[in-house]
Amino acid sequence: MASERYELNMNMKCVKYMIFVISITFAVVAAMLLSLAVAIGNLFDDFQNFIDSHFFVPPNLLIAIGVILLVIAVFGCVGALKESTAMINIYGVLLLSVFVLQLAAAITAFVMRGQVEMMVRQKIFDSMADYKQQEGYRNPIDMLQNTLECCGVDGYTDWAQFLPSDGIVMEYPETCCAAPPIDGECIPRDYGCYSRLSWLISQGSVLIATGTIAVAFVQVLGAVCAFMLASAIRRAKTLRATRRWHLQQSLGIMTKTIEPQYTGMEKSEANVDPDKYLPTSSSVI
Repeated sequence: MASERYELNMNMKCVKYMIFVISITFAVVAAMLLSLAVAIGNLFDDFQNFIDSHFFVPPNLLIAIGVILLVIAVFGCVGALKESTAMINIYGVLLLSVFVLQLAAAITAFVMRGQVEMMVRQKIFDSMADYKQQEGYRNPIDMLQNTLECCGVDGYTDWAQFLPSDGIVMEYPETCCAAPPIDGECIPRDYGCYSRLSWLISQGSVLIATGTIAVAFVQVLGAVCAFMLASAIRRAKTLRATRRWHLQQSLGIMTKTIEPQYTGMEKSEANVDPDKYLPTSSSVI
């Protein structure tokens, strides 16, 4: 009995500290996910004119998951230290719930990665087509070419469709120039913006997907450990309650007052000799 109780307590302690360590790890991972999601969100914001709005869903969802994981980590630490079965069970359920959200974010990021190429190419062409007509489009395309050090979609020759040329000297935006123009002569950059921007967006989507999947599988381990800990705590508490009950029963039997059948020594009815009296008979007193 003692060895079984010792083994149960040791197992519960191991699982408890494992939950505590996993919760601390989740807190660190959640902070990393938040920083990653914010960085990717800011990257997408810089090129928002060339990215559809639904591409912002995965990073925003990842930010929400990071905040939720921080709260769950604190909840798990408190539950493990207090050995609360209810808190540990809720901790496991919350981890599984966030696991579903992370799978949704990862799947969404992978699906959107396949839409990047067509979206980026079309967005850049639309901005180049409106470069002269609408002043508001000039800043995004200039910012894109200046930031990524690129020119056009696939190359500088794409601007021939949108800017006038005399057949000899071709006009480019100033941001296409590899160096500041000298005497009005611009040497365009060799690289197009399509390949660079699509690579950035694709890499951001891959980072979101792989990061969420990696953390999701660790969460499954945390949920399993949480349910194991809750079961161990329940067994330990049941064993303690049973031992306490047996102890109370034993103490109750040992301290129980035995009431005598007689309160005094009276003359025995079985005494047929009238000359014999018990110690409490009136004649003795």
